[in-house]
Amino acid sequence: MSELIQIVDSLENKISKLLHRLEVLDKANRTLEDELNHIKSNQVNAQKTVSEWEEKYNSLKLANSMLGSNTNKTEAKLKINTLIRELDYCIAQLSE
Repeated sequence: MSELIQIVDSLENKISKLLHRLEVLDKANRTLEDELNHIKSNQVNAQKTVSEWEEKYNSLKLANSMLGSNTNKTEAKLKINTLIRELDYCIAQLSE
């Protein structure tokens, strides 16, 4: 009978340790999920910032080429032609 009590005590002890370990792992998991969400948020913000700077850079490049910079004249002409085509398309859509 005492052997059975020892087995039950041993099982209770192991279950208690497993439950404690589960709590610790759940807490660690929640911490990692919070950290992941924070990092994802930072990544989205960084991507938005990069996108804004790329747009500003392209606008500046286009403005420089329109001011007479020889390095980007063909690019400026292509951009102007694209804008003209878009305007023509819009005008055609409005006249229908």
